[in-house]
Amino acid sequence: MGAWQPLPDELPAEVRHFVEQLRLLKDGTGLSLAALGARTAYSKSSWQRYLNATQPPPRQAVAALCRVAGLTGVDSERFGVRWELAVRVWPREPAPPRLPVGGPAADGAADAHGARAGHGAAPRGAGGYEEAPTLPWWDLLDEEPPSGPRSGRLLLCAALLVLALLLAAVAGAVALG
Repeated sequence: MGAWQPLPDELPAEVRHFVEQLRLLKDGTGLSLAALGARTAYSKSSWQRYLNATQPPPRQAVAALCRVAGLTGVDSERFGVRWELAVRVWPREPAPPRLPVGGPAADGAADAHGARAGHGAAPRGAGGYEEAPTLPWWDLLDEEPPSGPRSGRLLLCAALLVLALLLAAVAGAVALG
């Protein structure tokens, strides 16, 4: 703990401050990166990238670290605000140019990825970072189960399966008796 590689000099101040605070929070847990990975839904290598500022962490990773560190309420919210400030200015590597399969598309024609000529990938947010929501399964336990036609079908299938098992049990009991 505490033996972090130096952060790049060209890192924006908001990112530097956020990563330094994240490192202090992680060090305060007393956990190794492997142990932190085991306690959250993010791997050791992901945590290495986040804590060395090579990749911005998802908001859920920051929330998971706050939970593991025992932060709640206002203290946890502060890390959310720091995350928002940092991802707005997080440096991005330029994306390689996208060329359609089979050569350049004619004006208005879509390429293999559905992008029109002259229109590359969809623009990202202000800082160029799109959060990919990933939640550990245990965070989903408090959510309301989905409702609608699909969940009704699932309930019907489960009821029919229980009925079939009961009939099989009765038939087995009658055959033995």
